[in-house]
Amino acid sequence: MTPLTSRVEGIALGEPSRRALAEGERRVDFGTLWAQVRAFAAFLRESGIESGDRIALILPNGIDAVVAWYGTWLAGGVIVPLNAQARSRDLEPWLRHCEARCVVHEGGHRDASMAIDALDSTILRVITGAADPGTAAVHWQDALASTHAAPVAGGDVGDLAMILYTSGTTGAPKGVMLSHANIAANVDSIVDYLGLGRDDSIVSVLPFYYSYGASVLHTHLAVGAYLVIEPNLVFPHTMVETMARERVSGFSGVPSTFLLLLNRVPLADYDLSSLRYLTQAGGAMAPATTQRLREALPRARIFIMYGQTEATARLTWLPPDRLDEKPGAVGIPVAGVEIVVRREDGQPAEPAEIGEVHARGPGVMLGYWRNPDATAAVLRDGWLRTGDMGHLDAEGYLFLSGRRSDMIKTGAHRVHPKDVEEVVAELQEVDEVAVIGVDDDTLGQVIKALVVVKSGQALSANQVKAHCRARLAIYKIPKFIEFVDALPKTASGKIRRAQLTATKEPREVS
Repeated sequence: MTPLTSRVEGIALGEPSRRALAEGERRVDFGTLWAQVRAFAAFLRESGIESGDRIALILPNGIDAVVAWYGTWLAGGVIVPLNAQARSRDLEPWLRHCEARCVVHEGGHRDASMAIDALDSTILRVITGAADPGTAAVHWQDALASTHAAPVAGGDVGDLAMILYTSGTTGAPKGVMLSHANIAANVDSIVDYLGLGRDDSIVSVLPFYYSYGASVLHTHLAVGAYLVIEPNLVFPHTMVETMARERVSGFSGVPSTFLLLLNRVPLADYDLSSLRYLTQAGGAMAPATTQRLREALPRARIFIMYGQTEATARLTWLPPDRLDEKPGAVGIPVAGVEIVVRREDGQPAEPAEIGEVHARGPGVMLGYWRNPDATAAVLRDGWLRTGDMGHLDAEGYLFLSGRRSDMIKTGAHRVHPKDVEEVVAELQEVDEVAVIGVDDDTLGQVIKALVVVKSGQALSANQVKAHCRARLAIYKIPKFIEFVDALPKTASGKIRRAQLTATKEPREVS
């Protein structure tokens, strides 16, 4: 199996002028990208970095982040991409836990500096952008000034390549260990079902420090495609303008990304005829939202996908031509992956019987960094316990019901939030919705829906309940409806359910 550095090198040597990355006004071709990767790798080795050392990135998406990432791999290091929006209270435990030997961060990043200052003073610090006066650090341009030949990383494709800290965790940090073979296998499977090639291009808005954003980066670079980096989703109109101007063939997002486009941007006003494919993962997307997206962008093939950080990125995909036949499905296993749904007793469930999803394949992680107990809890006999509940149909298509930990226990019934959320999302006035369980003296828990209404629209709690009564079993109807301005999310766009349930008074606003 060919590691990703060798693939990028092959493209750079064969077609050095092929466009690779764009970031604002900056453009780099594969030849320039590879030259900078080699320079950064040489700098790391000259600075005493050895194979297996951890190099932490606290950078937003950008060309510099890509160079640092691939340069680390070329030098034999282990990349640790950290959330650039995190505060020092999160960054310090992550850096301490992975025992980072080097940290690359933006100048002026106060929280990164505070986190590093609290650790061993021997950490090598590299700063991009404006220099920090008085800080013992190497500036990015100086790090790229090395004229020495870049070393060729030794080792095996099974060696550790990356540690990704999972979002939304509590307590001790949980760093997912992924090998070069894990990453290469997942890239190959995604490239295969998307049909990615050198003529493809994409606007990237998903953070590289999450598995979905990382997979978008690596799949496109691996085949010589073009990746246009957009900084964030604060200005969705700008993002769509970039898609139209660059004539990109693809776009990837989480459900909230597509809701933002559908609700805030008049997509019909832009020439998006170049779009060949759209991919969605990072949480369940209601079938009603999928249908709206199909109507807004009828030429683009929509790939509904499912995965986990612990499986590198992708576990299943839904062929676009089965969308009508399989509404709500997340599809079939990607190449090399096996999916089994198991009952509480560990035995395989029957078709349509709900249980916990288990996965096995070449993308499944090595384990959690220096946490054997957590590893043993989810990796058993080569199978990954995903923690997701779902069922397989007679054709082997997977349907998810929600996280095991999110299940609402109301009376004698078990309700998955997704079942209720999909129904509430059918209302045209609804922008977003999240469903949680709140404590109840009689039933244990009752259902509460937090609803974000579209700008300029009006909706009452009674209207929501009436819609649910017509479509759901009585025990699934929300007892409480609360209208909120926004739902708390991670940087990758997933709803922070733990934050919702932390303040779950049964308040209702009609």
